[in-house]
Amino acid sequence: MGIKRIITCLDIDRGRVVKGVNFVNLKDAGDPVEIAKAYDLQGADEIVMLDINASHEGRETTLELVKKVANTISIPLTVGGGIKSVGDAGRVLDMGANKVSIGSSAVESPNIIRDSVDTFGSERIVVAIDVKQTKDDNYHVYIQGGRKDTGLEAVAWAKKVEKLGAGEILLTSMDGDGSKEGYDIDITKKIGDAVKIPVIASGGAGRMEDFLEVFTHTKADGALAASLFHFKEIDISDLKSYLRAKGINVEGAKKII
Repeated sequence: MGIKRIITCLDIDRGRVVKGVNFVNLKDAGDPVEIAKAYDLQGADEIVMLDINASHEGRETTLELVKKVANTISIPLTVGGGIKSVGDAGRVLDMGANKVSIGSSAVESPNIIRDSVDTFGSERIVVAIDVKQTKDDNYHVYIQGGRKDTGLEAVAWAKKVEKLGAGEILLTSMDGDGSKEGYDIDITKKIGDAVKIPVIASGGAGRMEDFLEVFTHTKADGALAASLFHFKEIDISDLKSYLRAKGINVEGAKKII
């Protein structure tokens, strides 16, 4: 088993960290700069910062906030929300982000994946795939902050994303988001088995056992969570100690000094 990453997510709305359930009923969780600093100290491997309404509102990610967070932490920062062009991606990277996450625009104009990879390298391009299970037990890809069903089948889209050169997939279960009932093992396993690039599991973490399950039953390279970290239900350093004791390799962790 390779090194597994524990990743925290900052959903940003109007400059504040927010968290809801199933992408709705958002609650304020605090200042993004202070929260990012705390996660860095706790030993998080990466931070993902998503401007959750940028695509829906037709605007770019707030660049000044990206710069503040990037300058505060020593771990990799991935930024998404409102990335519609190679130029948008470049501006975010110029502010100090290590990677950009492209979601809605990747579906609407898939060439943005290949063009961004050609410009910045695959290791800096993440494609966010938000999925919801259908009545016939398939999974569809949603865009615009979970507002629009594209009709795309999730595994097929993941394969296309890989073919276009993306370096990583951020897979979010909309059904699981904020539920604290565990990751969607079914779709995470299907996509992990279908592609060779890293897959980050997101949506549903509520207990330490959920992280163990997703790492032992799927090929997920990372597990992302938000609310249980934001509201101090689980400390990242405690989580990593638990996973190490269970034989999970999280030694890529930043050590607390």
